Amino acid sequence: MKRGPMVWFDGRLVPAEQAQVSLFTHTLHYGVGAFEGIRAYAQKSGGGAVFRLREHMIRFEESWKIAGFKMPYTIEELEKAIFETCKANQFDECYIRPLVFIGDGPLGINPGDNPPVSVCILTWVWPAYLGAKGVTQGARVRVSSFVRPHVNSTMTKGKISGHYVNSVLAKREALQSGVDESLMVDTEGYLAEATGANLFMVKGGIVKTTPLNSILNGITRTSIITILRSQGLEVQEVRFTRDELWCADEVFLSGTAAEVTPVREIDGRPVGRGPHEGKVGPVTAALQSRFQAIARGEERPEFGAKWLTPIR
Repeated sequence: MKRGPMVWFDGRLVPAEQAQVSLFTHTLHYGVGAFEGIRAYAQKSGGGAVFRLREHMIRFEESWKIAGFKMPYTIEELEKAIFETCKANQFDECYIRPLVFIGDGPLGINPGDNPPVSVCILTWVWPAYLGAKGVTQGARVRVSSFVRPHVNSTMTKGKISGHYVNSVLAKREALQSGVDESLMVDTEGYLAEATGANLFMVKGGIVKTTPLNSILNGITRTSIITILRSQGLEVQEVRFTRDELWCADEVFLSGTAAEVTPVREIDGRPVGRGPHEGKVGPVTAALQSRFQAIARGEERPEFGAKWLTPIR
């Protein structure tokens, strides 16, 4: 990954190597932080634009509210900071990572009523999340032995830093077993999501995706649903089991990092049948192409025009 040499840290741009924190930083010990994953795309007309910036920044603010704290900057201030960081690093296309965390203060479980809070914004160039082969040929996945936590165990609507230990364990399990990614079930045994992406399946022309019971409300997920429905496809937000997934015609993942990534194999079973067995299916291939066209300003449907904020 090519990292942007400049970062935004508590109100100003500084070289990344100067953005240092204390070893007494509370979030380093207990994981109480929140973050976002956002992408900027180079545009057909020139320059760059951030994909669904306002929706991401609202979720960023809400994640910190769920953690029990108030964001020290307004959404407008953070959006301006994102533009400044992208321009300072001369990035039209990049991955953007806002992060809010509790700084150096009391080191008990309770950080206090008014702890020091810091916000930073990092940028880097992130190629295909599951590799170029995953994007073009499909990823190999397995159902993990790790389960998504119960909704009252971790607050699933917040993108909270410490929650991702669950994803780290599941991701490492997948890689150590020789596949690209893990899928996790919820506490009742139904499919939930991957370690950092939402899950879709296609069966008989109907697209299904897991409901928002125990998963984060993915912004790319909502975009995909909108795109598919605009093309006349039926999209159902319903629970499904692993054996139903094994028999799907197509399976794909969606997320800011993953974008639209096909799945070609689940638990050693090839996805699909006939000429598409173990290959990228037609619905997924068409969706990949259209998503990229919308994100890069090559196609501007009514909803797509609202999804792009030029870097200014």
